[in-house]
Amino acid sequence: MKRFLMPSSSEQSEVAGSSDKKEDGKRKAKCRKYDDRYLDYGFTCVQVNNEERPQCVICLKVLAVESMLPSKLKRHLESLHPNVVGKPREFFLRKAKLQKSTFSKQAKINSNALLSSYQVAHQVAQSKEPHTIAEELILPAAVAMATIMLGENAGKQLLKVPLSNNTISQRINDMAEDINDQLICILRGKDFALQLDEATDHHKDTHLICYVRFLYERKIVEDLLFCKKIKGGTTGQDLYAVVDDFMQQNQIDWERCVGVCTDGGRSMAGCYQGLQAHIRSKVPNAVWTHCIINREALVAGNLSEELHGVLKIVIKVVNYLKTRPIKAPFFAELCEDMGADHSCLLFYSSSRWLSLGNSLLRVYELRNEIYSYLHDDEHCFADKFIDADFLIQMAFLSDLFEKLNALNKSLQGNNTNFLQLSDKVSGFKKNVILWESSVSKGDYKCFPSLAQFLQDNEKALKEELRTVFVLYLSQLRFYLDKYFPEEEVEPIKWVRDPFNAEIPQHFNHEEAEQLIDVSCDFASKVRFQSQSLLEFWCQIGDEYPMISKRALRVLLPFATSYLCDAGFVAVAVVKSKYSAKINLEKEMRVLMSKITPRFQELCKEKQEPPPH
Repeated sequence: MKRFLMPSSSEQSEVAGSSDKKEDGKRKAKCRKYDDRYLDYGFTCVQVNNEERPQCVICLKVLAVESMLPSKLKRHLESLHPNVVGKPREFFLRKAKLQKSTFSKQAKINSNALLSSYQVAHQVAQSKEPHTIAEELILPAAVAMATIMLGENAGKQLLKVPLSNNTISQRINDMAEDINDQLICILRGKDFALQLDEATDHHKDTHLICYVRFLYERKIVEDLLFCKKIKGGTTGQDLYAVVDDFMQQNQIDWERCVGVCTDGGRSMAGCYQGLQAHIRSKVPNAVWTHCIINREALVAGNLSEELHGVLKIVIKVVNYLKTRPIKAPFFAELCEDMGADHSCLLFYSSSRWLSLGNSLLRVYELRNEIYSYLHDDEHCFADKFIDADFLIQMAFLSDLFEKLNALNKSLQGNNTNFLQLSDKVSGFKKNVILWESSVSKGDYKCFPSLAQFLQDNEKALKEELRTVFVLYLSQLRFYLDKYFPEEEVEPIKWVRDPFNAEIPQHFNHEEAEQLIDVSCDFASKVRFQSQSLLEFWCQIGDEYPMISKRALRVLLPFATSYLCDAGFVAVAVVKSKYSAKINLEKEMRVLMSKITPRFQELCKEKQEPPPH
């Protein structure tokens, strides 16, 4: 029975084939092509989804592809534009050319406005100002200047530049991504060194800043690798997780890391659980460097008991005069009346490298004004500022910390290396020995404030105070040797002077041979005298590759965490109460990076193709 009810397979295929043909017939639409004669009816054509569609040159309306018929085009012209019916072909041709020039001009304006928006956003990020300054100040000021200098039309053109708060934020995010792509692209495959530090801002958010240094085209490149908010803890394991996650996301090879520089904090410098320990477990050959500036600050913080008592009094007096809202302006007025060079004191902060020296010097310079004010207030420390022994100790401290501040400043800066800064510390060590010898002999010319005070008051330094000063200078020398041991520099002295240094014991046979060849190369010796260490070792890399590579691994690591500290200063400025919700990582990338964003490429990505 089924064979009578069910169709045969051949019949099924015929039915299916006929139905497919019907469906194909339904799907297939008749494609009409534009003819140049249609311009007589006021129509050109545009491409929409790879189809030619008619566009009226009068109202610029684009019709459906089915309207590509003379009758339908003529009906559109007669019904909507009866006033131009019967116009010659040249009239519609002029309209079409005007339409094309208008579109191209508009596209150019949009392109320039987009580029201007990126440029302004870059300047806003570099200036550390809130994003609203672009729309609230920069744009109105630019429009006013253009209107006055160039005319009203120029001012109207500037109004087309998008500079809203959200737009500036988006532009900065785009530029940050572009800068990161450029940095990672040139970093991959090269040896690099890291500099890391973490700190908490005034919003109680903890950030980890990391700088990277590497060689690119025989030049040192130092740039911000990242500035990330730490959401978990701040143990060495937590910090390492943040760094390792960034390395994996950007496909940076840990094996290329030659050095890590941090401060002396336990989470950073711990030998077993610190950040440097986790990194060295990943890269055993990486060298860890304790920030030289941090070590210098630790040396300066070790005062003898007698001098520490003087410092305590100075800090209490400064806080007494600075923290009272009524006393500070009265003291400033007193200083002006007495003809002082300064009208305010400086706070001391243990976290600021130069704070102690600057605060001591300012108090010593305003000692007479401080005495007058404290005497009128009947303060318990007023008599200290007319006590000769107290003033002598304060003069000695102000002179000594002025020298320590000078050393600290000389250690700061970009493109420094361990050998360069070690030489400066070694010079300071020898100066301390000279000062100790001079003070023990009664010669105080190396401390100008102390010598001037003794001369003006016709006083001789008491033997007890001289002993205090000599012991403190001896203690200072001890701590300098402790934090800056000579054994640290001894194995790498050959990098500083390869022509007179002995061959290090850890060199293999081939490296020793190349070092001997360099020391006997007269042309290399001439270059060495006229070039920096880095330039010299890069220059001879082709001729002496092994010894050059080893020398560059010594010069490449950071010697200080100066860049990270400068970064945290920028964080404190950028993340104000007016911009607490910004993307700090992106903002810092554009602010601190030396790489210029590729503005043209960014505009091409944002810009849509102009209409035909």
